[in-house]
Amino acid sequence: MKKMENGMDKKVTVRWKKSAIGRPEGQKKIIKALGFRRLNQTLTLPDHPGIRGMINHVSHLVEVIE
Repeated sequence: MKKMENGMDKKVTVRWKKSAIGRPEGQKKIIKALGFRRLNQTLTLPDHPGIRGMINHVSHLVEVIE
C-alpha cells in the first residue's frame, strides 16, 4: 500500500448518487461491499486498486470527490 510523504494513507471520497434499483445483482453487491447504506451517503475509503476497481465498475452510480 502506498503512503503519502507525511505518513498518512491515501484516501478517496465517494458519494452514492443514483439508485441501484433495476441494476444487476452484482452492481448492488458492489455498492453494499463499498459500505453504502443509503442514497447520497458519502464515504471516505482507502485508495487502493481493489477499491478503485469496484468504484470503476459502478461509476455510473457513484461520484468520486477528490
